[in-house]
Amino acid sequence: MALTDDPKVAFGALRPVCVQLTREQTLRNVEQLRAQLQGVSEAALQQLQDYVLFPLRFVLKTPASKKERLIQAVVECIGYVLANTCVQKWDLLRDLFSELCLCLCSPTDPGKPAPVSDELKTAVLQSLDALLHAAYGDILPQLYEPVMLPGLGLAISLLLELAEREKSRQVQAVALKCLQVLLLQCNCPEGHWSMNQEEKWKMGSTFASFLPGISRGLSRVITGDMKQGHVVAVSAMRVWYKTVGLVMADEQLSDNKVREKPAAELGRVGELMVQRTPDWAKDTSGKLAIHLKKIIACTSAHQHWKVRLELVDFSNHLLCSCHSSLGECIGPLLEALVGLVNDENQTVREWCDKALKRIAQQNLTGGNRTLTDVLSENLHSLTTALPRLIRTSDDQHKLSTLNVFLGYLKMLGPQVAMVLNSAAHLQRISKALMQVLELDVTDVRIVEGKSSGITDESAALLFQTRPQRKHFQYFTDDQIFSLLRHICRVLGYFGNLYLLVDHFMDLYRESLIYRKQAALVLNEIIKGAAGIDVEVTEEQCPASHDDLMAAVTSIIEEYTSLCNWHLTTSHEESEKGDSFGQPTVLSIMNNAQGGCLQVTSASKVSTIRQMNSNIWQVCIQLEGIGCFALALRTEFHLLLITTLYPVLEKAGDESLLISQSAVDAMRNICTACGYGSFKDLINQNSDYLVNDISLNLQRLSRHPHTPCVLSVMFTYSDASLLPLVGDIIQDVLMALDHCYDERAPMFCTVLHSLMKALARWFPTEKRKMSESDPGVMKDAAGDGKGLLDVKQFFVDYRRQKELAEGNFADEEDISDTEVPLTAPEPDVDMEAPDVKAALPSHITIAKEVMERSIHLLSDPSLRLRLKVLDVLELCVRVLQGDERELLPMVHRAWPPLLVRLTNDDPLAVLRAFQVLCTLGETCGDFLRRRVSKDVLPRLTASLVKQAPLSAKAGPIFTHTLAYKLQLAVLEGLGDLCLRLDLADSDLDAVSEACLPYLSFRQPPKLQEACLSVFQHLIQVDPDAVWFTLNEIYCPYVYESTHPDLHTLLLSGMGKQRNEFTDNILKLLELIA
Repeated sequence: MALTDDPKVAFGALRPVCVQLTREQTLRNVEQLRAQLQGVSEAALQQLQDYVLFPLRFVLKTPASKKERLIQAVVECIGYVLANTCVQKWDLLRDLFSELCLCLCSPTDPGKPAPVSDELKTAVLQSLDALLHAAYGDILPQLYEPVMLPGLGLAISLLLELAEREKSRQVQAVALKCLQVLLLQCNCPEGHWSMNQEEKWKMGSTFASFLPGISRGLSRVITGDMKQGHVVAVSAMRVWYKTVGLVMADEQLSDNKVREKPAAELGRVGELMVQRTPDWAKDTSGKLAIHLKKIIACTSAHQHWKVRLELVDFSNHLLCSCHSSLGECIGPLLEALVGLVNDENQTVREWCDKALKRIAQQNLTGGNRTLTDVLSENLHSLTTALPRLIRTSDDQHKLSTLNVFLGYLKMLGPQVAMVLNSAAHLQRISKALMQVLELDVTDVRIVEGKSSGITDESAALLFQTRPQRKHFQYFTDDQIFSLLRHICRVLGYFGNLYLLVDHFMDLYRESLIYRKQAALVLNEIIKGAAGIDVEVTEEQCPASHDDLMAAVTSIIEEYTSLCNWHLTTSHEESEKGDSFGQPTVLSIMNNAQGGCLQVTSASKVSTIRQMNSNIWQVCIQLEGIGCFALALRTEFHLLLITTLYPVLEKAGDESLLISQSAVDAMRNICTACGYGSFKDLINQNSDYLVNDISLNLQRLSRHPHTPCVLSVMFTYSDASLLPLVGDIIQDVLMALDHCYDERAPMFCTVLHSLMKALARWFPTEKRKMSESDPGVMKDAAGDGKGLLDVKQFFVDYRRQKELAEGNFADEEDISDTEVPLTAPEPDVDMEAPDVKAALPSHITIAKEVMERSIHLLSDPSLRLRLKVLDVLELCVRVLQGDERELLPMVHRAWPPLLVRLTNDDPLAVLRAFQVLCTLGETCGDFLRRRVSKDVLPRLTASLVKQAPLSAKAGPIFTHTLAYKLQLAVLEGLGDLCLRLDLADSDLDAVSEACLPYLSFRQPPKLQEACLSVFQHLIQVDPDAVWFTLNEIYCPYVYESTHPDLHTLLLSGMGKQRNEFTDNILKLLELIA
């Protein structure tokens, strides 16, 4: 659409519409005028400005009631005219300003906004914005003359009310923008009138009258509900600091020129004017500081990064323009900037760094003090208040406080070392960290968490996915702990390493209360000194390797001393009262601190709190060793001789937290020293490890944890270790022979690890079932490889029946009875070395371990019997490849094992049955008669006895030991019958005992286990199983197809569906 540039042509087009609108004030006429204005150019519209605005202003002045939609259309049309023209007359500016403000006023309360629609409010505010932008520079200053104070006050009050109480974000944002335009400091790209020094002073004096209201109102907006969004908060902050920066500017308040007094003709308006005297400035600064602290507390931790970025501009603007007049605000403003140095957003960090550098260069800190002086004083004050703030404030405020703490350290940079030379500063910082980092050691789960044992390195890798979570006394957020660790690292990076290590080592020795916290701080200080995970604004060279080595060596000596390393961490140790405080130590690793005096009395039984504290102390010290390894890198090789043995010792600890920490430390050592795996770490350092173990086994009373090291070596190494530890294994076995006391469980743990390792290092295939087994015959016949020989079938059947009845052939008797009887005479075998080849080392070790296990099967301790049963099962696994050695040992183990199966605690019975199943897999026919005669009757009787109880039990029954025993027997019984190829009478007994478990009243898992038993029995004798099931329920009627044959009658025919029906049908489908 072409625009009309000729004013005459434009006037001819607009005149009828303007006349019509003056006569009839309707929405349609306003819209027609707006449409005609679209075709007029800006130059033509400028000449017709008064003519066009007259009917629109006339509509607003008419006293008659008008619809909101009409007023909105008129205001929008006025805004369009103002946006495309310039206001050149003061009268027009003043009248339009007043008329637009009246559109927002409530008729009953002029100081409050009218209850109109959000659309109308937005239109009026946008028109005010356009009016102020359209005003010429020579008339705009008249708007800020003293005579206009009432009008300005009304407009500012309305805008503040809309910004604070309006629910619409759009209205809030537009009101704040209009208020900023009224300050003549908006951020729009259009050019604005530039004020000279005198005009700025007059404007500052004018807004000084409104400063209390603006500062209070906008403070409430900034600290209001977070739901209002970041745009409103950012706009409010911008208006606040621009207003304060205008009124409290140093260049205005420092001007000593005598200003004119308010003219007498102003009357009461003159009373509104403020004289900005030094007393007024000081009083105002104090009041602004109150609002300022609230604003900083709310915005420094705001979720949106743009609010935090605006806080940087906020602080920078006020420090640059008002650093002299806002004396009481300098500290909070500087603290706000320092706290944002560590912001998670990179833009905020960069702007903050630039602002702080500018402040330091211009020395905008007030007075004659340097920035370093201010920062050090503020740091001292903050560290004094830090424990109180951490105890009393919420997590968000704690994060803000710690960010400020870290910011001070980063801004001080290399000056941190100089600050820490002050004893007052160092004491304040250290004691604050000691109090803040206090751990919560009341949770009983810490001491009750037990290590289940790690079978290999791949299982140990699971630990690295989730680091240990520490629980602190005064905070729960992990970000707070992360900030505290970063603070300690920055201290180590910039501070004097020797000074810090000596000071915190003194705290470590000073009191048990500070020991864990001091160790945490020391670990992070060493990482910081090495430059690990440190983010600073001013980088410097990290500490030298010589300094790090000296510091780490002293710390490790303290950590691994007897009184700090061998602490009571379990109830068993507390009850035994083992004392680890002897000064004489025959281990290479304890070459210092031998005469430690801080030894707990052996007779004192430790509380749970004390044991939890000890566990965390050991864990933190292990974490420290891992940190030191990462800090020293390959130079940590020199310290392996003093650290590897104690770390391996703790890797085998029963406490879950301690063992996990030790594994993490081993992983860090491997990373630092270049080892590819735990296996390489152990094998390449096995010489002095073996030497330590050998020496300490000779003084076991002083080194009761020595077997743990051997256990860990077996767990993580490979078969190449076996020749090196052969003598040590013999020492362990001899030590076990000489002390069947409270130390036997620890030796059994070592033997368990050893047998696990042998089973892993020398795997053997499981025993295959013989071809004479029924299941194998059935599979072979089903493959169609040969026709079934009826004669051979009956021959085999008779043989199986004779075996079941105990009629053994001579060769079977020899294999079944004579071989075990000759086994206890080893002297006979040793006389003929040429006949019998030497056994492999792992077979020999397994035999010797199994012999000790047989002796320990009758130990009074249930815990030890369970561990011995585990060892016995692993011995069988290792020996299963050599039946000549296995069967005699099984023959010797059978009597005590039978006692465990038939007359022991249910836990032991359960574990012994699992051992029996393993024996069934490996020994097969050798156990048939024993199981049939001694075990099977008792198992079936137990199943029959327990069946009614489990059928009537509720859901809680599945958590009982009786249920677990039933389930284990049912899960293993079927495979045991198949492996041992049990005879008919035994199969009948098993079937009768298991039938009640086919009932749907039994727990689901017991039903599934029972189905598994019958599935195995089907492989042994499917006909017998078919007959047994059909006696209970038969789904079909079998009629004779020939008159000479009798009709087949089964007890289950014709019965209604019962509790066994569903499971029987499943089994019959398998047989069919």
